[in-house]
Formats: sequence, C-alpha cells, structure tokens
Amino acid sequence: MAQVVFPKRSANTSQRFTTARSTLLVDRCMTYFIRVGGIAVVVAVLGIFVFILFQILPLLHGAQVKPRTSVQIPPQSYAVLGVDEWTELPFLVATDGTLAFVDLTGKRDVQTVAPGFETAKTFSAYYYDQAHQEVLFATSDGTFALVKIEYKATFGGALRTVVAQPQAGPFLPLGQPGFPIKRIAYGDAGSQKLVAAIQDVDGALEVHAASLSQQRTLLGVGKTTLDQTYNLSGMIQGHPQEVVVNAQADGVVVSTQEGEVYYFYRIGNDLNLRQRFVPFKDLSNPAITSMDFLFGSVSLVFSSASGANRVFSLYVSEGGTERLFGHTKTFPTLPGASSFYAMSLRNKAFLIGTGAVASLRYGTTETIRWQQTLPFTVAHALIGSKYNSLLFLDTTGRLYVYQLDDPHPESGLHALFGKIWYEGAPQPAYVWQSTGGTDDVEPKLSLIPLMIGSLKGTVYAMLFAVPIALLAAIYTSQFLDPNWRVFMKPTMEIMASLPSVILGFLAALWLAPLLETRVPSFLLMLVCIPAAALLFGNVWSTLPIGYRKWIKPGSEFLAFVPILVLVASLAWCLGPVFDRLVFGDFRLWWPHVTGASFEQRNSLVVGFMMGFAVIPIVFTITEDALSSVPPELKSGSLALGASRWQTAVRVVLPTASAGVFSALMIGLGRAVGETMIVLMATGNTPIMDFNLFSGMRTLSANIAVELPEAPYNGTLYRTLFLGGMVLFLLTFLMNTLAEILRQHLRERYKTV
Repeated sequence: MAQVVFPKRSANTSQRFTTARSTLLVDRCMTYFIRVGGIAVVVAVLGIFVFILFQILPLLHGAQVKPRTSVQIPPQSYAVLGVDEWTELPFLVATDGTLAFVDLTGKRDVQTVAPGFETAKTFSAYYYDQAHQEVLFATSDGTFALVKIEYKATFGGALRTVVAQPQAGPFLPLGQPGFPIKRIAYGDAGSQKLVAAIQDVDGALEVHAASLSQQRTLLGVGKTTLDQTYNLSGMIQGHPQEVVVNAQADGVVVSTQEGEVYYFYRIGNDLNLRQRFVPFKDLSNPAITSMDFLFGSVSLVFSSASGANRVFSLYVSEGGTERLFGHTKTFPTLPGASSFYAMSLRNKAFLIGTGAVASLRYGTTETIRWQQTLPFTVAHALIGSKYNSLLFLDTTGRLYVYQLDDPHPESGLHALFGKIWYEGAPQPAYVWQSTGGTDDVEPKLSLIPLMIGSLKGTVYAMLFAVPIALLAAIYTSQFLDPNWRVFMKPTMEIMASLPSVILGFLAALWLAPLLETRVPSFLLMLVCIPAAALLFGNVWSTLPIGYRKWIKPGSEFLAFVPILVLVASLAWCLGPVFDRLVFGDFRLWWPHVTGASFEQRNSLVVGFMMGFAVIPIVFTITEDALSSVPPELKSGSLALGASRWQTAVRVVLPTASAGVFSALMIGLGRAVGETMIVLMATGNTPIMDFNLFSGMRTLSANIAVELPEAPYNGTLYRTLFLGGMVLFLLTFLMNTLAEILRQHLRERYKTV
C-alpha cells in the first residue's frame, strides 16, 4: 500500500489564520468601551433617580421648630400678644390698656406706651386683628375703640430699625350703654367692616353687632363711624360664651356655654340667623372651650373640654342652596381643654394647645406638623406673619420666640395621594388645583387625577393604534408583495419622525373642530370600513381564478383601496343624516343620556392623533419580529395544508409573540410619556372620568404647564418632581413586567 504523504504547512500558511494584534487591541478596547458605556447608562439613570428623590423628600418632612430667643417682660397681666411681619418688634397689651413693645434684636429695652386715647377708660375685653395690625379695646361702659399699630422700618446708615406707633381711634358705642363688654370680635373687608360683642347687662349676656363705615377723601382715610346696629340676643338660646366675625365682614358666629353654635349671615342691611349646630353633640360634655377661624374665614376650629379638636367648614350640601357649616376634619385629641389658639396668615396652619403642650396643625391635610411639651406653661401664643416663627408668652411674663421651618405644610402622602375634604366642597375628593384667585385658597395637589388622565389618554391611544398597527404589520410581512414592502416600511418609519408639536397643532386646530360636529360620521366609518374589508376579503376569496389573476398575489390592496375610499366617503357624508335620525344632535344627546359632558377637545381627538404617533413604532418593531420567523416554519405549515392566514395567525404570530409584545410595550411607553399632543389637544382639565368626550390632564402635560410658574424649591416645584418620579416608576414598572412576560413568551415558543 502506498503511503500518503501530507504536505507540511509552511510558516506563511500558519500566519494566515493568526488574528492581527491591532484587531485584538481594537476588540479589547471596544469590549471595555461597551462595558463602561453600559455602566455609565445605569449610573446616569440611578443619578437621575437619586436627584429626583432628593427633590421629593422634603415634601414628606414635618415642621422643624427650634428655640431662637427669650425676653423677660415687666410683670403685668397681659391680654393680647401681637407681632410685626418681620418678627422683630412684638408687642403686648396689658389689661390696663398699655402697650409694651419688645425689641428682639436686643438693641432697645422694653418700651411701654399708652394707646393715646383722648379720654381714660376701663377696659374689659380686647381683640387682635393680626392681618391688619389692629387692636380693639372694649370698655366697661359699652364702648370700643380701634387702635392701629403702624410698623415701619427706618435706616440709619447701614443700621435697620423697626419702629411702631399706635394710632388710636375714637370710642364708639356698642350695645347697651353703661354695661361692660365681655367679648369682642372684628372683621375688616376694606369696603365693609363688622364688629360684634358679648355684653353683660345686669347679669344677662347679650350679643350685639354693628357695621362700620369709613369715609375716604383725597387726603386719605377718614374717621370710622357706626352704620347699622343689630341686637342678636333674641335669636340665641343659652348663655353666649364666644363670638367671632369672619374676614369678609358678613358673618358672625356665637357659641354658648351649652355647646351650641349660632351662625348669622349679613345680606344687605339684615343680619339673619342662618344655622344652629352643636359641634360636639356626640360627647358627654359638648361644651366648647375655644372657637376661631382658619385663614380665609371659611373654616372654624373648635375644641372641647375633653380636648377634642374638630374643624367645620362652609359648603353647599347636595340639594342645598346655602353655604352652611359642616364637620369636615377631626384632629387627634389634646391632653386637655385648649387654653390658646393662633392661626397662620400664610396658609391653613393653626397653633393650639393646653398648658405646656403646643401643637402645630394643618387644617387642609388634617395632620399634626409639630407637637411638643414645652418647659413652661403657655398663656398666649402666636404664629409669625411669614410662617417662620412661633411666639409664646408664659404665665411668668417671659416671651419665647421659636424659629419655624415648615416650607411644605400642605404636602404629605395623604394630600398627594388621598382624598381631601377641601373648603367649600361637599365631600372629600381627589383634586389638582395648584393656584387660586386669592391667597387664602387651599393648594390642591392630588396626583391621582393626573395619573388617571395619563392612563386615560394611553388607553384610548392604544385602542386606536394597536389593531391598525398589528394588522398592518401582519399583512405587510406575510401577504404584501415584496416589491411593495420596500416602499411600505420606509413610509411608516417616516411617519414616526413627525414632531409631536405638529400632531398636537393639527389635533387642536383642525381635528377637534372637525370631529365636534362629525362624531356620528366617525362612528359610521368605524363600523363600515371593517365591515367592508371583511366583505371584500370574503368575496375576493370566492372569485374564480380567472378574475383574480389580473391582480398579482400580494397586491390585492389595489382593488380594495377604491372600495375603502368609497365606503369612507359615504359614511362621512351620511353621518349628518344618521345624526338627525338617531340622535337629533349628538352633542346634546350624549350629555342628556349619559350625564357626562361633551367637549370639543376630548379623549377621542387625543386617542386618534396620539394613535398616529404610536402606530409607526408598533408597526415597525412588529413587522421586524414577524419577518424574522424562520421560513421553514411557514413552509411546513403550508405543506401540511394550512392556509396563509392560518399560518400567519397560528404559527408566525405565536413564534414572534415576544417581539410583538415588546413592540406593544414600547408603543405604550411612547403614549404614556407623550406631552405636546395631550397638552394641545385636550382642555388640560384634571378630572377623574373615562368619558370619551371629555378632556384630561396627564402627568407629563402637567409638568409642562405648571413648571414655568412653580417657585424654585416651593411645594409645587417639588410636587412636579414627584409627578416626574411617578411617571418614571410607572414606565419602569411597565417595562419590567413587559420584560418578564417577553421572557416567558420566548421560553414558551423557543422550541417551535
């Protein structure tokens, strides 16, 4: 046998299969580059998450209260504690009528001055209006006078000093002359003023009120005079205990020792009894120990002898016609009957307590912002005008000033995600209303309506986009002629490049006005076009081959397009006739039948136009997934006798289900994060319903609308970051679930 001799491999031949060193170096560099790039992306996402988180966390913090200073006041019995807007020169009113001004900067000693009345009087009651820096002095002979505390800042070189000057007005009669006034209250609304008092007339307590007028001249404000007087005693049963007047100077509230409350409302020149109620009727002892308004004078804060603390607000109940007080909030019980109360002039916070216990509470969110047992017994308390300080006067005559840091009292988990009973509302609700017409309006910062709006817009967009995109992808990948497919795919990808602002512009200025009167036409098209497609397919499949051969397989749509245009045109033209025959006028029929509103810029417009933004994305990825199915599977299915449609639905689609599902999730993410279309094509009203013909406000659109007006580091500013975080987490959650399901589908069909 001849021996086979193999030629020896030369050195040059071995070098041919050796990878070049430069190639290995580039490969190694690219490996590290990709690895570092991936890590950088993860770090960047985590960095964004951490940044947003640090912007949000202050919303969940309570108030921080720290001691600032204390000053010993000359020993005296004090009835009123007041303070200027800078918390630099507070004052106290002694029971003899003198005023003591305390310089908290330590530059001056305590200054005691007289109010400056023309005649000497014996004072029996006082009332301090912090908003207008006015003090009412009530006398033992049935008169009262108004003292205005004029604060101003003076500058001597670089030294700033706050000075105060009391300006006393004349004494005016109120009630029965010659009898002492035990309680007095005052409301100043500028154009109208109202004063009310409880007077001791020979042992019987009477309630009197009077409206005041103040003439204005070219030289300024004139003297205050009595206008209209009222005797409310005959309408009150029991023994009057406290009286308050609202800031609008049109309402008087009187509480009795028996625990009953009387609400009087002024219309024109009449002050009539509007409501009687008992705030603590469910308690064994319904007696009221304190009663006062919150900022805005829409809500009353009550406390009982047992320490119960409740808020009653004005609202029109269902079926009612008048605003009446109703129980809206219940706070945790105090250790005992409240002995002091102060409201904030910046928000709905109030300071209440008993003995040495002080509690800062927020009326809107029904939460305790801060509570502490102080090392002294509180006689009087006050919240600084800028909500940055707390002042306490103890029973020994020492004034304590605490620094208050509570930048976001209106926030919290309950306010952001729970139902809140807002002032004027008949029941708790989820509401977003970041600003109002006046300073005393409660910010309403519930994110629930925005989350519902995002879900609503996404659902309607996907309902419109998914059937069209999936069916188009199936037809393009499985039935369309390859020569047409070359044009179809790039055309859809070009659609994806359309700017959102253009789509939103078209939706707002063209589509919304068009669909407002053409909803029946749209409904007819929605029914007729699919029916025509099914009918055409059925007829086409039954036609003899002699007719079908004129159109190349995969180009059958050329025969259907004229029918599609004809059916769509007929449905559009017959829409008004259908509207008159069935609905009369759909815009009026819909609210009448469903009770829901019909708006021009609605969810139908958003779903239609946002669907056009989602269709190219879903179509492109789905078509790629379907086209990637091995042709052997399709050939085997066809060889076993399955039709092309059966093969597409039962073989190709399940095999590509992981990719199809990914396409749907990417399209869903596109719809959730859309901003400009929903910003321009809806009314941007944060409502909570899935009415097809009403608008919405989404999380993304809300950020775009509100952020330019949000004060830096303010509550609204941080709440918008929270909205971004919620959107981030929703997207992350959906993508995570989508990946889990995609892996499940991939594992299930990998052996197919």
